[in-house]
Parts: sequence; structure tokens; C-alpha cells
Amino acid sequence: MYRLVAIDVDDTLLTDDLTVTEGTRRAMADAIERGVTITLATGRMFASAAQVAKQIELNVPIITYQGSLVKTPFDGRVLYERSVPADAAHEINRYCERHGLHLQLYIDDVLYTKEDNDKVRGYSRLSNIPYVVEPDFGKLLQQPSTKMLIIDDPEELDRIAAQLGPVVGDKVHMTKSKPHFLEFLHKEGTKGDALRFMAGHVGCGMDQVIAIGDSWNDSEMIRAAGLGVAMDNAVPALKEIADYVTRSNNDEGVRHVIEKFVLGQE
Repeated sequence: MYRLVAIDVDDTLLTDDLTVTEGTRRAMADAIERGVTITLATGRMFASAAQVAKQIELNVPIITYQGSLVKTPFDGRVLYERSVPADAAHEINRYCERHGLHLQLYIDDVLYTKEDNDKVRGYSRLSNIPYVVEPDFGKLLQQPSTKMLIIDDPEELDRIAAQLGPVVGDKVHMTKSKPHFLEFLHKEGTKGDALRFMAGHVGCGMDQVIAIGDSWNDSEMIRAAGLGVAMDNAVPALKEIADYVTRSNNDEGVRHVIEKFVLGQE
């Protein structure tokens, strides 16, 4: 029945030590042998997500930047791409400058920061991606930005989102990939939009799609998929809208879903 499975990366496919278990690898390989397309759907930039895809030998288009970029990891072919509208990008940058916030830009799959600090260093370690320090974001924003990200305390990000919502909310998609990451993307740069594109690319209906995730930024694809799955370690709000709750990322939740719903194993 299911022909496409989209899997979030952090805290879903990856365990807490950032690995994919052998059992999960085998289940994915068995599904692929049956003709099922397995893809990633992550907020990570393409360069970071492609490292994961290559480790598990996925040679299909992957959904990155929350859905703003669908691209093949082995030949770099772009299938779907959206950027933050220029006027909204400048408004977000001005807001961050006025309030002294840490903002990151993603342009041509390069991570930019205005200054070298603990926030960008921690992000760089997590994603295994280098960064470039460029104080003049005004100059950078003359080019399309795939994503913009503010790093701060979760409560502060909630306050920022409430303030920026009335200003840019009709122009961008705002979401949290982690409690301390507030991200800004094109309105059509969600995992749900990209998943619908991927279903068309594969040639299947949305009722033949499984989406698996743990954070609220997965909500659009959880709702769009025929079977929306939340991890046991997912945020409570995602579990409420999911069709099924699987095991945690450290207990091979992805493997369990594939074996149960794709391979017909209990």
C-alpha cells in the first residue's frame, strides 16, 4: 500500500548519539528492495542532510531546509526550491539587529553568521557543517536566502514569534525545529509542500505516503501523509495530530514503523 516514506532526521532517524542503528538500516533497505521510496525530510541544510543520506546509501531526492529545497544527494540536481521573500528577509534582519539577536542565513547552501559565538559553534557541531562569518547581512540579503534562523531560549523565541508574526507572518512560514531554533522560510517551504511534490515525483497518492517525525516542524507533513507518525519522544502537540505513535528514536521507532506498515512484520 505505501510507496513513499519520508523520515525526519534529528531525534527521529538518528539516535541521541547521532547514529542510525543497523536494524533501522536493514528495514529501510528491505523496503527499498520492495520498490518503496525512502527519503529524508529535515530542517537541516542540504550539505548536512546529504551526509546522512550518503551514510545510509539513499540515492533519491531528499527534503531539506524544512521543505524549501528538494535535491538529489549524489548528483546535486534541484527538483524543488523556495526562498524567503526579500522584503520579509530584510524585515527579519532589521528586527534582529534592533534587538541584538543571533541570526543565521543560509544562501547557496552556505551557513552565514554575523559573529563567531557559542551559538553558531554549537549549531555547526550538531550539523557537522562549517560556517562563514560575514557582518554585513544587508549585502548578503541581495541574494535569495533559503532559510533564516534565530537561536535563543525557547521562551524568548515564543515572544519573538509573537512580535514578528503580525509583521511577516503573511509572507513567511515560521516554525521551530528544536525548542531553541526559530526558523523562517517561504510559505511553500514546508515539509508538507515538499512531501506533496515528492509524491507527485514518485507517482503515488498521498494516501500511499508515510511521514515520521518528532517536532512541530513535522506537523505539515504529518497532516499531509496518508499515515502520519509521531515518535514516542515527539512533542505532545505532534502526538495529538498523528495517526500513530511509534517507539522513540533510541528504541528504533523508524524501524518499527517500516516493519509494521511497509514490510508487514509485527
